Amino acid sequence: MKERAGIQSVEVGFDLLQVLAKAEGPLMLRDLAALAGMSAAKAHRYLVSFQRLGLVSQDSATTRYDLGAASLQLGLAALSRLDPVKLARERVPELMSAIGHTVALAVWGNQGPTIVHWQESPHAMSVLRLGDVMPLLSSATGRCFAAFMPRDLVAPMIKTELASAQKIKRADIPQNQAQVKALLDEVRQQGIARVVDSLLPGVVGFCAPVFDSDSHLALGMVSLGPASSFDANWQGRPAQLLRQAAQNLSHDLGH
Repeated sequence: MKERAGIQSVEVGFDLLQVLAKAEGPLMLRDLAALAGMSAAKAHRYLVSFQRLGLVSQDSATTRYDLGAASLQLGLAALSRLDPVKLARERVPELMSAIGHTVALAVWGNQGPTIVHWQESPHAMSVLRLGDVMPLLSSATGRCFAAFMPRDLVAPMIKTELASAQKIKRADIPQNQAQVKALLDEVRQQGIARVVDSLLPGVVGFCAPVFDSDSHLALGMVSLGPASSFDANWQGRPAQLLRQAAQNLSHDLGH
């Protein structure tokens, strides 16, 4: 497809806004220009126009530049129109193809982590249904939400599941609060939750957290498959691809 003509000066000037967006704080003209790959004189001309538009502001005391009110308004407007599940669904087919196993999406519902979308690989066994509510301690999805949702929200559900787990006494499911803490600490450390034979015999599952612009858990990206062909390693291909996809989506949601 033939590339459509644009206005090059707009694209060049946008580099300055990108530098400011990524910076940890306001920047001096020389530093801003250097990071954008242009001369200070050229950068200054762009900055004068951006200031008139409210996209950039300059501190009169320090002469440093930062993003202006108009940039904030544009950012907030864009964030308000983002639909995390819609954006995630658009990425599911490619992710499923790359991993080679079923991929699903889960959000926090009235009863806990709930499956809202899934796409099965051609050779997958059907183990998920739309609307399934996943347990917090024995599913990868549940463990992900238990690790990253507000503690006061998940604590009562964990207490209930612990009471049931203590009757069954399975080694792969926590039996007390200390074991729950260790499990969830591991999830946070790895940046992804995992189960092997916990919810379903012979099934491995991972769930990676997706965060919004307020650092709240927006959804979980899930992948699962038979232990015979699904790499259960924390650094295996499925875990790495799922973790990266979740991080990319979090970034696009403003996290």
